[in-house]
Amino acid sequence: MTECVIVGVDGGDTAFRAASRAAALAMSLDAELIVLTAHARDNNEIVKVGGDTWELNDADQAQRLAAHVAAKLGLEHPDLSVRALAVQGKPQDALTQEAARSKATLLVVGNVGMRGLGRLLGSVASSVAHNAPCDVLIVKTAK
Repeated sequence: MTECVIVGVDGGDTAFRAASRAAALAMSLDAELIVLTAHARDNNEIVKVGGDTWELNDADQAQRLAAHVAAKLGLEHPDLSVRALAVQGKPQDALTQEAARSKATLLVVGNVGMRGLGRLLGSVASSVAHNAPCDVLIVKTAK
C-alpha cells in the first residue's frame, strides 16, 4: 500500500458524505485513508462545576472527532486502512500541508461554501483545489 487519500471532516453530515466517498475510493485504490480535522489553536480551558474539574482542549476534541469518523468508516469498510489526524491551522492549510507531507495521491473535500457569497469569498474546497499538491475531488454534498 503506497497510495494515500486524505479527507477533511468537521463533524457535519455533508463532511461525512465526502468521507464516505473518500473511503470507497481509498478501498478501490488499496490506499490508506487519513481522516483529518483542523483546529484553530491549542486552546486549553479549565471548567469547574461543583466538585468536578474538566480540561477542555481544542486539539483533543478535534482528534476525538476525527477518530469517531474514522471508526465509523472502518465499520462500513472493514478492510480499509484508516487513520485519524487532528492538525492545528485553517482547514485548507491543514489539508494541503498534510497532503504534501504524506505525499497524498488524492485530497477529498465536500462542496459546502462553494455557492452564493461563499463562492466569491472563497471556501475550503476552492482553496484546496487551487493549492493542493495532488489531485482533488470535490464531492457534491450540499444541495
